Amino acid sequence: MEGETSWNSHCADDMSKDIGEFDSFSELSDEGNKETIISVDSILPDDLLERILAYLPIASIFRAGSVCRRWHEIVSSKRFLWNFSHVLSQKPWYFMFTSSDEPVGYAYDPILRKWYSIELPCIQTPNWFIASSCGLVCFMDNDSRSELHVCNPITKICKKLQEPPGMKFSDYSALSLSVSRTSHNYTISIVKSKQVPGNFLQWDLSIHIYDSETMMWATSLTEVLTGWRGGDESVICDGVLYFLIYSTGVGTPENRHSLVTYNLSSRSSPLIRSLIPVPGPLTCGRLMDLKGKLVMVGGIGKPDRPDIIKGIGIWVLNGRNWVEVGRMPHKFFQGFGELDDVFASSGTDNLIYIQSYGAPALLVFDMNQKLWKWSLKCPVSKKFPLQLFTGFCFEPRLEIAP
Repeated sequence: MEGETSWNSHCADDMSKDIGEFDSFSELSDEGNKETIISVDSILPDDLLERILAYLPIASIFRAGSVCRRWHEIVSSKRFLWNFSHVLSQKPWYFMFTSSDEPVGYAYDPILRKWYSIELPCIQTPNWFIASSCGLVCFMDNDSRSELHVCNPITKICKKLQEPPGMKFSDYSALSLSVSRTSHNYTISIVKSKQVPGNFLQWDLSIHIYDSETMMWATSLTEVLTGWRGGDESVICDGVLYFLIYSTGVGTPENRHSLVTYNLSSRSSPLIRSLIPVPGPLTCGRLMDLKGKLVMVGGIGKPDRPDIIKGIGIWVLNGRNWVEVGRMPHKFFQGFGELDDVFASSGTDNLIYIQSYGAPALLVFDMNQKLWKWSLKCPVSKKFPLQLFTGFCFEPRLEIAP
């Protein structure tokens, strides 16, 4: 099928498109203008060839490894991984689940505009909680919410974490992951929320933090919120944990959401002092870290019916104020067909992906160019009316392991 490539099959059929220009060149000799073919591969030292290969898209690097033994040894070496980590970052990919029961699907490469069939390690069903950062992805089960794995979806290296503290069967949980680009150490946070028995307005909320250096969990905060509950949306951005909370009936419909900021260093409380209102009535909000800036993609509700979506906006948090940086054009909004009030959206670097749960259409927004663009069509079709699609964004990296 057009646009679909098996990630596991190490083929080199289209290497000429990606790296053929590095392979050889021809020149005319002085005697008789006879043409001589010189192989660049034979004259380039390993360190220079490593630098050249490190600038390729990651899918091309895997194909390069199947060209010959020398190239395979180069792209597998520690020195190559060091070079790879110091070149310009790869564009983030988007993995789309194509089954409601099995964790199978396709990953979209925005550079080559191709979908790859890849297998995700560790995860058992698509409804698990998922968070990603700098090449790593964290999965948490949706039942007991006590089974966690951190993995690199490209290399398939995976690590199971010890069970987090706190309530096992929380009503709501929000998972986030932050990886240091220098040390590759990572922090995981889980925000758990459970209704106080017999009291609809009060909710127990706790924050649990995992440090990969100590390989230990710590309960950072426990608090009772009145009129608000936690949800399933959070992100760690520049050392600050952000998560959305939701009104339990107090206040106007326009203020159904609010943002909590929690500094992981100072760990201030109570949380209610740090609330930041969202920009107008939202049907849902999706938080993401784009180069150290907190970005929210939100469904814009109608003024008289805030539960009905009329558009999608993108905002960046500047201090305690939201700055709108994008509004989805109506033709793209219509392109989703029937769009529910909630949708999937995630991003990193300068790309934001937006996807409807009801169809495999994927829209990409480039923050630098302020450009909206549909991805190449995913090689899957909707088989029955209630089939749902979801997904997540991740950076394809070779050098980072959990």
